Amino acid sequence: MSYRILLVEDEASIRDLIKLNLEIEDYEVVCLDNGKEVVKYYNQEHFDLILLDVMLPEVDGFQVCEQIRLIDMHIPILMLTAKDAQSDKLTGLKKGADDYLTKPFNLEELLLRIEKLLRRSNPEEKEKIESASFGDNKVNFVTYEATGTKGDFTLTKKEAMLLKLLMDRKNEVISRQQILQAVWGYDVYPSTRTIDNFILSFRKYFERDPKEPKHFLSVRGVGYKFIE
Repeated sequence: MSYRILLVEDEASIRDLIKLNLEIEDYEVVCLDNGKEVVKYYNQEHFDLILLDVMLPEVDGFQVCEQIRLIDMHIPILMLTAKDAQSDKLTGLKKGADDYLTKPFNLEELLLRIEKLLRRSNPEEKEKIESASFGDNKVNFVTYEATGTKGDFTLTKKEAMLLKLLMDRKNEVISRQQILQAVWGYDVYPSTRTIDNFILSFRKYFERDPKEPKHFLSVRGVGYKFIE
């Protein structure tokens, strides 16, 4: 079976070199040069791994990685970047990247890392239940099943995506603009009131006293913060 790799790199010379070497190793490669197109394309195609450059036009690799992780927790993501600062590596890993390779890199090392990531992403690993809990609440981000203060129920896909974003960035203030970009993407923008309504729903689902929330807090004039 030939693995399909999505290569996102805006420098044509680097993109062509990587693509050629991957195809020599019998990988099927699809290339994009713009971060804005990744999520849209990803939703239409099947891929086994993403090679993702950080410095991309319009939407950088960190943002793309975060968006992908809201809809797919399993696909291996290997980030490529000219930056070698430790803070950038940590940012990439926090956003959900599985590995990080700094340019210029050795092609043999790149191929070995890809092989390792693909080996780790076997079907048994993919079938593991991805869940989280806080207080007496439980959420399964694969099935969207949840347990809240009033018992068991099922989240919508958008509710699950927003909840995962908040929980992944617990204790951080997330602006409404950041939420819109991560959960709804860059082409469809609902009103910010939509987000407010989702948060009100979370409070009804998970807070013992929705009027005095402990987990889903409003930050006036900015956005929201999740506290475990």
